[in-house]
Amino acid sequence: MFDSLLTFAPLYQTRVWGGRRLETLLGRTLPETDTPYGESWEVSDREHEQSAFTLPDGGSMTLNELWLQHRETVFGATLAGHPAQRYPLLMKILDACDDLSIQVHPPAAVAPELRGEPKTEMWYVLHAEPGAKIYAGLREGMTREAFEESIRSGTVADAVQMLEPRAGDCLFIPSGLIHAIGAGLVIYEVQQNSDTTYRVFDWNRVGLDGKPRQMHVQESLLSIDFAESPPAFQKADAQGRLVTCEFFEIREASIHDTTALGIEGEHLVVAMIEGTITVAGKTLVAGDFALVPACLNGVKRGIKNAGEGNARWLEIRIPAP
Repeated sequence: MFDSLLTFAPLYQTRVWGGRRLETLLGRTLPETDTPYGESWEVSDREHEQSAFTLPDGGSMTLNELWLQHRETVFGATLAGHPAQRYPLLMKILDACDDLSIQVHPPAAVAPELRGEPKTEMWYVLHAEPGAKIYAGLREGMTREAFEESIRSGTVADAVQMLEPRAGDCLFIPSGLIHAIGAGLVIYEVQQNSDTTYRVFDWNRVGLDGKPRQMHVQESLLSIDFAESPPAFQKADAQGRLVTCEFFEIREASIHDTTALGIEGEHLVVAMIEGTITVAGKTLVAGDFALVPACLNGVKRGIKNAGEGNARWLEIRIPAP
């Protein structure tokens, strides 16, 4: 049953800031022809947003069923004792055709009192239009008092550090760090399995329903880490690792530096950046996400370059608890 890569049907989400580049850039067929799709949930074990894959007999199985019923086979012995009742990560593609709200996710220390979930995440820039921006972290010297004044005066964007990303840039966003994706970016997002976001400023815009979007100013003020230094783009180490934290490890790999997807006994998720590869009879192109089950043997993990030029991808792993 698990003798190849597992691929899931995307779960598309409409967003007021979304667009159509999942179609024009990645060649997707979107559900509706004139709807702004801002997110594609590629690997999701949320209660109402379940990734599922097709079984050989034509049936299907959800990611949550895999996690609960085939933990060691699919996810490996190191995660057999993981305490989470759902797959611990959520992976998305974001298409920002307008600026997202300036927002924050609650740290673990304050999330319970706010009845939210902590969320640490990582962004990998797949596509950046000229002049595109990322907002991340308070500017040096910004105090809580000065930030509260920026909320009252409508100048929150001036209180946040601005970065100018290029394709291939990677940014780590821990819980408590204020941030926003700017217009003109397509981003791979890997995050804790959480959907708690507190908006502190939304450019005075209305939602798709024509009404002002809900703000969460008090929750944001309780969640922002005012001692956090502004972040910088991540640099890969000698092994290609971009991010290593308690929730995920992310490595950028290339057909030129590896011949197999991990080792037998470990699971990982592959997110294709460019090029085309074939693994265990499945072909992956830019924009594809695939789960490599732990039980897949070493021979079947072998990679073939199925296109011209380079092929690059992200390898996403969950550390042992």
